[in-house]
Amino acid sequence: MGRYNFRPQRVYQAATQLLSTGRLTTQPSWYNVVGNVPPPQILVRTQPVEHHRRSKTKKRSKLFQPQNITYPEDKLRREFFGDHPWELARPRVVLENDGMDARTEDWSRIRQPGRPLDGESVVQRQTWLMENMPDMSKAGAYDQARREFYEERLQEDVERRVAKEEALATGAYFGKSMLEVGMELEDREYERWREWAARDIIEAKQRQASMYTGVDNTAAAISADDPETIAGLEELEDSIPAQGQESFGGMPVRP
Repeated sequence: MGRYNFRPQRVYQAATQLLSTGRLTTQPSWYNVVGNVPPPQILVRTQPVEHHRRSKTKKRSKLFQPQNITYPEDKLRREFFGDHPWELARPRVVLENDGMDARTEDWSRIRQPGRPLDGESVVQRQTWLMENMPDMSKAGAYDQARREFYEERLQEDVERRVAKEEALATGAYFGKSMLEVGMELEDREYERWREWAARDIIEAKQRQASMYTGVDNTAAAISADDPETIAGLEELEDSIPAQGQESFGGMPVRP
């Protein structure tokens, strides 16, 4: 038989022989179904239909894999989110009302009623400009869509600031901002590290002193106020970023 196994195709014949000889007393529930609808006899898989011919022949391992589905907007999305990676961190609502919301949208303007402004708005606006403006190039449409996007985002920030100022003027309290909370957590972590570094320096000096005395000099008068201890802390602090250096998370890092 080689590397092909034909036993699954002969299940019906084997069950028929077992029933006729009496070795199988009960007829299986699938017996009549397989007899009426037998399995196919073709053992060769057909090659999937291609949307377009490929210039190069596929490898045997990739011969039966489906073709990648691509859309013209994919390159535009890759370009925009490559220039604006933080837009991916914004929460998005992917729920649609009836599945045909795109048919009711008019991308002659970037602002759509009932839809938040995001990177997809820039992509759809750029696509509309490229399709409906004959003299508009891809780069020109991208620049115009981005300019409109920046103006709308700036307007949103102004409205948000004005609303916050009005709320504060009427007695509202918003608590600490994310920047203040992050700075407090960073200061707390730095103080914890400073205490650990002071204890580590003291223990290292005690171990070094006990090497020469032959006993564990745990009662040595070494404290955090010792000049050598302070010098060791200052040496460790050199590895911390300088004050005011900005991190990639948008928060200043300081010792």
